[in-house]
Amino acid sequence: MPTIYQVAERAGVSLSTVSRVLNGKQTVNHNLRTRVEQAISELNYKPNLSARSLAKNKTDSIGAIVPSNSSASSAKLLNAIITHLRAENKHVIVTTTTDTEESEKSAVEFLVSRNCDAILMYSEMLSDNYLTELHKTKVPVVLINRQITEICEQGCTTDNERAGYCATRHLLENGHQNIAFLSGQKHNNSVIRQLAGYEKALKEAGLVISSSLMKEGEYSAEAGYSGLLDLLACDVGFSAVICSNDVIASGVLSCARELGMNLPSDFSVMSINDTGLANHLYPRLTSVDTCIDKTANWAFSHIMNCVYGQDYNVQCGSELTIVMRDSTVPYMP
Repeated sequence: MPTIYQVAERAGVSLSTVSRVLNGKQTVNHNLRTRVEQAISELNYKPNLSARSLAKNKTDSIGAIVPSNSSASSAKLLNAIITHLRAENKHVIVTTTTDTEESEKSAVEFLVSRNCDAILMYSEMLSDNYLTELHKTKVPVVLINRQITEICEQGCTTDNERAGYCATRHLLENGHQNIAFLSGQKHNNSVIRQLAGYEKALKEAGLVISSSLMKEGEYSAEAGYSGLLDLLACDVGFSAVICSNDVIASGVLSCARELGMNLPSDFSVMSINDTGLANHLYPRLTSVDTCIDKTANWAFSHIMNCVYGQDYNVQCGSELTIVMRDSTVPYMP
């Protein structure tokens, strides 16, 4: 098996130059870097990852914790972050959790035992104090779905309250007043914020908030399907439905179609997150774009800067836009 000494000899450079190239340092001139890379290729040299980890006190691995019932937007966000990290030769160890504190703590302990350089996580059940202590004493924590000032002052989470508000305001401005909301489970931090925005918009419009118009369930098409049936069974009048994500909305559209309803003539439907699914449903789904790509860029840049000492430009944009498609129309009495 070739060694780093043989690489240095083949390239005609010092060991320190080879080391700087292997560690991605930018202080090596182009000619020397090319010679080292050519020697590595010719010798088929593979660095000793354990030795490098000890020398750098880094494993180049990031832990990621996601709920087993996470939404399509969560999966899209995580995949975008992983893509950025892999481009920088960082590996991601993903573990899933159920809706219990014990499950989340177990996932944390597993990733800490694997010596991950940081943990990227969605956490619904762990307390602010637990996460702050973890961040300060064991491993850097990057939170996606909530913000704790002691961990990161600038955090860039999806502005779910604003998203819920914008969706509701859009429908109100189009004459709708009886607006239903089909959400994920109400203990979920993202859902709490979406509903806060929904209720804020209704209050500003002088409307009464009706619990009969709010139904919770999983982030699934089945939940959207059964949610619409529940609304119809309650015999509460509604002219529009907001869904926590595109997948729930797909179930609403499917149920309405099976019942012979004509959308959006019978009622309008819109969602939050605007994943790729929205453009391929019938009718095509009006949705709030929550800037998933910008959140992913922020999380990646934050990890590279705070954990690996890089100098990436951190831009956290939270401007939300409504992507108009075919599933919403102005209210017609």
